[in-house]
Amino acid sequence: MRSADPGTDVTVQEVTVPGPKDAPPVSLRVFQPTGLKAAAPALLWVHGGGLIFGAPEQDDSTNIAFARELGITVAAVRYRLGPDHPAPAAVEDAYAALRGLVERAGDLRIDVDRIAIGGASAGGGIAAALALLAHDRAEIRPVFQLLLYPMLDDRTTTRTDLDNLDVRLWTPKSNRYGWSSYLGDAVAGPDVSPYAAAARREDLTGLPPAWIGVGTLDLFHDEDVEYARRLSDSDVPCDLHIVPGAFHGFDTAFAKAEVSREFWRRQARALEGALGDRPTSETETGTDPRP
Repeated sequence: MRSADPGTDVTVQEVTVPGPKDAPPVSLRVFQPTGLKAAAPALLWVHGGGLIFGAPEQDDSTNIAFARELGITVAAVRYRLGPDHPAPAAVEDAYAALRGLVERAGDLRIDVDRIAIGGASAGGGIAAALALLAHDRAEIRPVFQLLLYPMLDDRTTTRTDLDNLDVRLWTPKSNRYGWSSYLGDAVAGPDVSPYAAAARREDLTGLPPAWIGVGTLDLFHDEDVEYARRLSDSDVPCDLHIVPGAFHGFDTAFAKAEVSREFWRRQARALEGALGDRPTSETETGTDPRP
């Protein structure tokens, strides 16, 4: 996957932090406004790829736009993938990345009290699981979850009513393969951890506020709407945005379409509201946020 040119107003660097116990270090692709003067909010971003492929570079354009337009640091984690690295490798890598951002907050100019977590598709599912893990370990408390059509529930693989659904990019067959690669024989069984599939958690009380976006023609529509309902029922503020007629990954497939741009703008507004005022930097831009 090719990296995107951040221009002169955003810098990009590769940062390595200690990995989970008995695991390799974790790499982060870090975007920041050029000339950031003071501690700024941050977004830890988790890329998609069905738990079996993908890399941070695939989301360079939107991550650059978040850094440029919101004045925040965006750190995209390079996590281990199935089937070579089954659950809970991915979420443990994400947690190590979150811990690494806090430990390096001084030199990266990160406000540790304003760190959001987010991701798309499988990355959204990992981010949701990370919210659970961070809550339970009570060491670091993210302030927000930004979840784009998140892959939350392995039990969707057992739904035969979805086999004839007119979906794109991520199909029931793909879904079964991705979850099976990550969970092995445990997929859809009784012993799957919520740190692998966030929808398995019964009690969602105490999690950070969330924004969930999904299309009506997305394979994950039902599980995402249900998770949003359960968050709200647990007194966790959750803004659910449903895009009529949109399929999985529509905003990547048609990035220049107005519906995709509006989808990004809604994410940006949600992040801005959750993270507070924009920090100052030596450069400002009035350019279109999406390349």
